[in-house]
Amino acid sequence: MGEPEKRAATHGVRCFAKIKMFLMALTCAYISKSFSGAYVSSMLIQIERQFGIPTSIVGLINGSFEIGNLLLIIFVSYFGMKLHRPIVIGVGCAIMGLGCFIISLPHFLMGRYEYETTISPTSNLSSNSFLCMENRSQTLKPTQDPAECMREMKSLMWIYVLVGNIIRGIGETPIIPLGISYIEDFAKSENSPLYIGILETGRMIGPMIGLFFGSFCASIYVDTGSVNTDDLTITPKDTRWVGAWWIGFLVCAGVNILTSIPFFFFPKALPKEGFQNNVDVTENVRDKKLEKAKEENRGITKDFFPFMKSLCSNPIYMLFILISVLQVNSFNISFNFFPKYVEQVYGKSNAETIFLIGLCTLPILCVGYLTGGFIMKKFKITVKKAAYLAFCLSLCEYILNFGYFLFTCDNVPVAGLTISYERVQNHLYVENNVLADCNTGCNCVTNTWDPVCGDNGLAYMTPCLAGCEESVGTGANMVFQNCHCIRSSGNSSAVLGLCKKGPDCVKKLQNLLIITVFLSVFYSLSAIPGYMVFLRCIKSEEKSLGVGLHAFCIRVFAGIPAPIYFGALIDRTCLHWGSQKCGDPGSCRMYDVNSFRHIFLWLNAALRGASYLPSFFILILLRKFQFPGDTDSSETELAEMKLTEKENECTDVHGSPKVENIRELKTKL
Repeated sequence: MGEPEKRAATHGVRCFAKIKMFLMALTCAYISKSFSGAYVSSMLIQIERQFGIPTSIVGLINGSFEIGNLLLIIFVSYFGMKLHRPIVIGVGCAIMGLGCFIISLPHFLMGRYEYETTISPTSNLSSNSFLCMENRSQTLKPTQDPAECMREMKSLMWIYVLVGNIIRGIGETPIIPLGISYIEDFAKSENSPLYIGILETGRMIGPMIGLFFGSFCASIYVDTGSVNTDDLTITPKDTRWVGAWWIGFLVCAGVNILTSIPFFFFPKALPKEGFQNNVDVTENVRDKKLEKAKEENRGITKDFFPFMKSLCSNPIYMLFILISVLQVNSFNISFNFFPKYVEQVYGKSNAETIFLIGLCTLPILCVGYLTGGFIMKKFKITVKKAAYLAFCLSLCEYILNFGYFLFTCDNVPVAGLTISYERVQNHLYVENNVLADCNTGCNCVTNTWDPVCGDNGLAYMTPCLAGCEESVGTGANMVFQNCHCIRSSGNSSAVLGLCKKGPDCVKKLQNLLIITVFLSVFYSLSAIPGYMVFLRCIKSEEKSLGVGLHAFCIRVFAGIPAPIYFGALIDRTCLHWGSQKCGDPGSCRMYDVNSFRHIFLWLNAALRGASYLPSFFILILLRKFQFPGDTDSSETELAEMKLTEKENECTDVHGSPKVENIRELKTKL
């Protein structure tokens, strides 16, 4: 290799031997991983409908990411410190890409999506078997073996999504604990809050892209390109609609693999920020630290249990874990199920819901994270003051959260389900009678969900149950006429889909989104001060393990169980389950929004409210707690550098240290 090539290679190595370059690469990794995570959350409803599974199974799929993360989090957090941290992070990003690719596979292995309907896509005026015809006898389809039918449907394909999400969780494991500890080790302590704020901003940019891209994919039909969408009798607002969920996972796979590449070029250790001109001295200090660690440890696991004991005896650290578990339970429920809540309560399509939530929250969170980090750096807020600031801002957010209770809508009136044909309110969760005098002679199928909205403002489960005898048009523009059950001054007609919510409900949704904006402001401003209190209550040598143990507890007690138990609670509010080809129940088509609202809002309020008791205890303990991070790490590093230089001077002609001189020097320093 010639001299120019060597210079270019040296310049490339020096380019990657900077903390800010690592911060840039880690921010990209944060963006890619959060982009994938937000996209998965935005596609949960599409996955639920594609595979016809209940919300509790969807919760298991969502929690499987945490299961994969849980498998390695403690191992990676502790033993990763002994390895080449940037390379471990790069391998993790590549594994995340593999997991996203596996999630997309069912689309290519399954046949076309067939939604339940009484109307054939090619229906015309001469084919009216889905309408009400008196004295018509139902033609019985030949029975098929249930096991064979299930094999044809490939109904267990959702396991690919489960496994892929587990692999994605395994890949995400090293990014946060190793990335945060790498920055904390080689960045100035006063710059650390700003760098953490930049990372948190990256973690919000990713979901912003993920939710907007998810909204776009949810508006595209799942089998676009292989079916004529003009023949579809459903729209994105229909609960049977499935968007092109698989497209985004292919994009996520590519993005994660690309972001893994830079990490393979970073060194195992960097010069301390602010001492780049003293690289040789810094490396000498680091080499001596490593030699000392080898002498003390005599094995890689010797200090694991002492570190664990020290962390468990740290009261502020343990209280922080309790707070995090309670709040992450609440945040997990809010983030993953808020789109379903808005869709069911306010009658918006899933694509619209995802877009509105992303627009009203994520830009605010990005600005808030950066502002919080900047305030911490600019005003040099101490850790104890940061704790009071985070507590007050978080409490304001919690109080404002009760505004959600003020803006709610009622159930859509569906004849025989939420209201009787005579417009009398039905008792829910009992055997509802979908048949009435106006449709008893129609021989209608009673378990299929193919709703129509009558011009009397009342919805019916199928055109046949509405007593409709004629149809005009095709596809989603089909209109049904001469409907016996629709008593109005018009021509007793109906159109496909549930009836729209009233203008009052639209205004309530607008007020709800305004409250969401202010909640995002308070949350984002409190996040960085609170997280810095958490980081600074841990000793420097225990930081990586402490972050990993914190993440471990969050996953075990919040990330995994929260979507499962909340999904099971939501399933209890279902009013009508869909039916699959083989006769088994599918995903829920309609919920009781009043029960849904009570569970969603009150459970969140209870979990968040319980977290303020340990927060109050932390404020009390802070008065007499000495933070390990109170002393500027750069000053400590400078002292070590001076010590190293003096040690080099205090050696004999054979290079052996003069023990007496070194002891005297250490005492002076």
